[in-house]
Amino acid sequence: MKKLRSAGLRVIAILEALIILVMSAFIVWYCFMRQEDSVSTSAEIDDTPQVRVRPVIEKEETYYQFDGKKILSHDSAYGEVFVPVYADVPASEIDPDNLVSRNGYSFYADEDGISSYTGVDISEHQGDIDWEQVKAAGIDFAMVRIGYRTYGGGVIEIDGNFRKNLEGAAAAGIDTGAYFFSQATTTDEAIEEADLVIDAVAGYDLTYPIVYDWELISGDKARTDTVSVDTLADCCIAFCERVRSAGYKPMIYQNKSTIMKKLDLPRVKDYDMWLAEYGDKPTYYYEFAMWQYTADGKVPGIEGSVDLNLCFKSYSS
Repeated sequence: MKKLRSAGLRVIAILEALIILVMSAFIVWYCFMRQEDSVSTSAEIDDTPQVRVRPVIEKEETYYQFDGKKILSHDSAYGEVFVPVYADVPASEIDPDNLVSRNGYSFYADEDGISSYTGVDISEHQGDIDWEQVKAAGIDFAMVRIGYRTYGGGVIEIDGNFRKNLEGAAAAGIDTGAYFFSQATTTDEAIEEADLVIDAVAGYDLTYPIVYDWELISGDKARTDTVSVDTLADCCIAFCERVRSAGYKPMIYQNKSTIMKKLDLPRVKDYDMWLAEYGDKPTYYYEFAMWQYTADGKVPGIEGSVDLNLCFKSYSS
């Protein structure tokens, strides 16, 4: 009886071992087939053209290189202060002595004559604009606000006049670009803003860049008050690369103080810069393509004051 029981247990053990072996083989086969399916699917996705890509945010964990020069400025507490010059960020080649003013406008004149382009940046705050008068007044381009994010609640709003302004400027023969006033605190918000602009300008023939206008808010508490240096650079890159992937020229707008104190220039040096520095001549050291030189400009066809700009490169060509 004991021998029969022992033989039966051996048979059961053998059967259990065979079952485990078969199940293990099946599991290995199944996982292998799933992996093959996954590789095939990934290849199919990679072959599909990407219209808008999600930017890859890369950061170099190294110290920046400096070339030994100094940028001097004035501080109310310390008097003259300096910051070292980045070796790998291109310096401006604009000669301030070539800037001249005529009839309330600034121009850049070199040995070949006037080589700059005069522009305005406008929003619904300018109301209804007579674009034919604006063109006749010598305005070459207009940067049109598409929308903005509120600095309190972070709500995205569309500029009520952006279509009217894009269409009116184009009909008058004025080149157009677009900008978005950002209060983004994450790269996802910056991408959301870029997508809004891209969708809004679809069908319009923009010749000038799409601009990321991120600004600090003075005189009030804002959601962007605690944005870090790294986050600001990340948001700039996220917006600009999203714009670039849709086939447009990206640009960053900043005032001189924010650029020098908040913006990580070596990380964003490959994007064109729109500098805001009010005065007769810019003192900003690094390369910039556009210069906003006053907020009190007067242009026939636009009621009240308007921002005036110089562009030093021909985007329309």
